[in-house]
Amino acid sequence: MKLTWAPLAREQTADAFAFISAERPSAALCWFEEMVERAGSLSEFPDMGRMMPEAGRPEVREVIVEPYRLIYRRDPDEVVIIGVFHSRQDVDADSLGG
Repeated sequence: MKLTWAPLAREQTADAFAFISAERPSAALCWFEEMVERAGSLSEFPDMGRMMPEAGRPEVREVIVEPYRLIYRRDPDEVVIIGVFHSRQDVDADSLGG
């Protein structure tokens, strides 16, 4: 299954990496590697995440990569990463574009 990162998700991942690395560069690298690995797994296991509670739609799901939520949409032939949010951040599902 094809895996695509939406521009917003790419930007949010870069911002999260910069934030973490400001105080803990090695932790930021570990977090980023885990984020990429978990996202990559979605191409083989697109249902591994749980349904995102705020979305209320089964195709919008999330995987936790502490302390962030990787939010994605599962389409028939593609998984689209649509957002990366800190777990303490409120997420408006309507604003994801997913």
